[in-house]
Amino acid sequence: MVRERVPLDAPVAVMIAGTAIIATRCVGVLMLTNNLGVAGLQSFIDTSSRSWDLTVLFLASLAILFIELRCGFAVMRGYSWARWCYAGCQLLGAGYLFLATWNGFYPEMFALSGDSAGEIISQVLLHKSPDMVVLALLFFPLASRRFFMRGR
Repeated sequence: MVRERVPLDAPVAVMIAGTAIIATRCVGVLMLTNNLGVAGLQSFIDTSSRSWDLTVLFLASLAILFIELRCGFAVMRGYSWARWCYAGCQLLGAGYLFLATWNGFYPEMFALSGDSAGEIISQVLLHKSPDMVVLALLFFPLASRRFFMRGR
């Protein structure tokens, strides 16, 4: 006898968090495309493919984008690994933003404004505040924690 997986009804906080992950990433790509335009996007990709380090950075950012999208869908299905993976992606992104701004890594579009470490940290926290709200929805409400414990 084959057992079917019973769909789990996700709590509101988890559904909002999963939807927010997916929506913010999709809107971010649309805004970048609108900001750069088609020619600018082609130029960005062409510039990114000229050296190994820029190519690796470009491919890593695409990988993070797709991992975060996968985490958004997996979170709504009740997979606990997805919220930890999303948290790891946010730590990695915040760390890179800090280092790119502090050490002047390129491309400049990944750097924030700030002269001292304190200013840079406050800019990173401000930039990552929507993601911190999503993480809070995934980790802090009791209903969210119970939801992810059921999937074990």
